[in-house]
Amino acid sequence: MKKTLGEIAEIIQGTVVGDPDVIITGVSGVKEAKVGDLAFVANTKYLGLMDTTKASAIIVSREIKNAPKPIIQTDNPDLAFAKIVGLLAPNEIIHPEGIHPTAIIGKNVKIGKKVAIQPYVVIEHNAQIDDGSVLNAGVYIGHHTRIGKDVLIYPHVTIRERVEIGNRVIIHSGTVIGADGFGFSFVKGVHHKIPQIGTVHIEDDVEIGANVTIDRARFDKTHIKRGTKIDNLVQIAHNVVIGENSIVVAQTGISGSAVIGNNVALAGQSGVIGHVTIGDNVIVAGRSGVTKSLKENAFVSGFPAQPHDKENRIKACIRRLPKYFKDIVDISKRLAKLEESRKGSIKDDTAEDDN
Repeated sequence: MKKTLGEIAEIIQGTVVGDPDVIITGVSGVKEAKVGDLAFVANTKYLGLMDTTKASAIIVSREIKNAPKPIIQTDNPDLAFAKIVGLLAPNEIIHPEGIHPTAIIGKNVKIGKKVAIQPYVVIEHNAQIDDGSVLNAGVYIGHHTRIGKDVLIYPHVTIRERVEIGNRVIIHSGTVIGADGFGFSFVKGVHHKIPQIGTVHIEDDVEIGANVTIDRARFDKTHIKRGTKIDNLVQIAHNVVIGENSIVVAQTGISGSAVIGNNVALAGQSGVIGHVTIGDNVIVAGRSGVTKSLKENAFVSGFPAQPHDKENRIKACIRRLPKYFKDIVDISKRLAKLEESRKGSIKDDTAEDDN
């Protein structure tokens, strides 16, 4: 689809600086763009790329007044670009319609309007699939589980029994929701399994990446609240609560009964021990280990996680250790020489006294 820069500016409520009649035929990143593409720059550290990009135009923030290419000034370049991607990017994927004959559907299953169920889907007894949801090939839905409206579930997702999925949730391939929490009692050298009889509740507008595991609660529920986004390869243990609009990045692990607030960001490979509380708006830097509760608005890093500025000072000291070591060796040598000189002086003074 082709559109002029002026037409695109109207859609995203932006202001064109340059030729509004430039024809845009696609979208791309600023580095990868070619002639005809619309790119965007949201971070000021990438402004230099506007001099070298082949893009025909660029979406920028309103602080940028001019550029070597035609630009569209917007309040939020990220959001504006996201709006236009669906309009210009190729979309050759058509989601299925209807129920495939190879699907296995149990008794008393409720299926809403315009639901799509692909080959080899299994839906157990008393489950419910609400209007407009899509279950791709090989999906498993357990007993008494409810899937909300307009949910998109990619192939080979497993959603176990008594789980509740809200509306407009997206779940990517390989994810398992509702597996047993990891609970055992060690008695006389034997690990005895503790029953996990709770459930999982995923609220509206959550997106869950590929190969994520969200365990069911021992009692009550593991709870992922509205608008939270979970990256690939994340482990969420039993009875965890994650607040609204939080971000959990790849390879993060959250131990049992941890409570995560609203608008929290857990960066890649971070870890949270069990039974701690992380307040609203906290940022946990990548590869950090949270070992105690954190108050709201904190920014922490390191292991154990501590205030980011303090961790940076510690790291700066560690990076200077080779110099410190060399300085200590030099000082030790000088002290040794001074000690030798002092001993020599004492001997000379003693010899003079004897004379």
